[in-house]
Amino acid sequence: MIVASFIFFMALFLGIGLFAHLHSRHSHRDYLLASQETPPWLAGLSAGATSNSGYMFTGLIGFAYLVGLPSIWLGLGMLLGDFIASSFIHRRLRTVTAMGHAETYAGILSHWNGTDFRVYRHLAGFVSLIFLSTYAAAQLVAGSKALHVLFGWEEFVGALLGASIVASYCWAGGIRASIWTDALQSIVMLVAMFVLLVVALDSLGGIPAAWAALDAVSPTHLNLIPPDLGFGAMGPLLFGLGWIVGGFCVVGQPHIMVRFMTLDRPENTNQARLYYYTWSLLFGLLASSIGLLTRVLLPPETVFDAELALPTVALDLLPGILVGVVIAGMFAATLSTADSLILSCAANLTDDFAPEDRLPLFIVKGGTLLMTLVALAIALTGDQSVFTLVILAWSMMGAAFGPLIAVYALGGRPSQSLAIAMLVAGVVCVLLWHMVPGLALHYKGLLGFAVGFLVYLAGSGLGMNLRESGTAEAPTPSVHRH
Repeated sequence: MIVASFIFFMALFLGIGLFAHLHSRHSHRDYLLASQETPPWLAGLSAGATSNSGYMFTGLIGFAYLVGLPSIWLGLGMLLGDFIASSFIHRRLRTVTAMGHAETYAGILSHWNGTDFRVYRHLAGFVSLIFLSTYAAAQLVAGSKALHVLFGWEEFVGALLGASIVASYCWAGGIRASIWTDALQSIVMLVAMFVLLVVALDSLGGIPAAWAALDAVSPTHLNLIPPDLGFGAMGPLLFGLGWIVGGFCVVGQPHIMVRFMTLDRPENTNQARLYYYTWSLLFGLLASSIGLLTRVLLPPETVFDAELALPTVALDLLPGILVGVVIAGMFAATLSTADSLILSCAANLTDDFAPEDRLPLFIVKGGTLLMTLVALAIALTGDQSVFTLVILAWSMMGAAFGPLIAVYALGGRPSQSLAIAMLVAGVVCVLLWHMVPGLALHYKGLLGFAVGFLVYLAGSGLGMNLRESGTAEAPTPSVHRH
């Protein structure tokens, strides 16, 4: 029953993705932006499923297992930061996208003020390729880990299966296929987590008994602030602020922001945000709760990978058909993000490094297949945890692009040189932070994000802004690459 249930959902996801091909307009802009016709409920659910990726089922639950209640700040802090950023950035992004100068996130940033920042676009495209492909690989790893626990398959089998499904429907339907499958996957993910939480609480004797068992794990397991944060009295502040900044860094994630770029109308942005944040809050609370309970259901003397806690618990507690639902939800989470990341990489590869003339659609689709193979190769050869890979990639993208788009949305007009300096400073700071021992509980992008803004302020003071009467860089033609 487990295998049958799992296969049913995989076939359903694949079928919906392929069905999207029938609605394709077979154009470049339709393949990458769904002709900007996506209704707000679809965009919101798709953004939620994409944002809450396989790391929620593996990395976050493993993090909650090890850290305890303080892990909740990761989800709540990131949601708050995301909400703050979206209140003044998302609608403006959709409006700029409608001008039609570019279809990629790097392209939009390079043309925001009527400029043509070609060097910045190439650099941003390169950074996106490196870290989005790593991020996509982490999703394939997350899915393969789940299938390894439940079916005993070698881990490469799950990675191959996920890559094959994603490549099939992304090649056929582009971003529209990704959005449609995301919407269904978001529902399956929510149902899977809810079912497992109810059964887990019941097995422990209800909420009071479960709480008492968690309290007995260690004296600090249910503290709101984790121990050993470093930085003295500033440690808790940096811990909380870091994850809020992590949420703000959603605006630096091309695979999520493209959902809002595909919206049918800019004025529907708030409706899409309502669906997005409602779903994300529910799913985040469910994931954190299950992560906490796994520490009681699977005590430390049980030898296992903490990132496999959820499928292990599902196998212990649920009947076969419901195990299939849970594993489908886990795999859906990996697919919903992997497809978005691979499409973003393909767009970077074929748009941001392409000559002025638009490349044929079949080459863009070929880029999708190529980037799927790259992500698969990274997944099969890497040895990092899902949580580590995702947080590093997320931090890099957020610090590289988050400060610039925030500055744009607030009316700033940095020159190309200043935009490049902001990107480089953010990336370098994240790399330095990543190499410092003892900072694992703090968000890696905090320093990079702050330094990006400081670079902008310093550059503005030195006059590195565009002139108000024109641009300091080559202007973009009214119709670019059409």
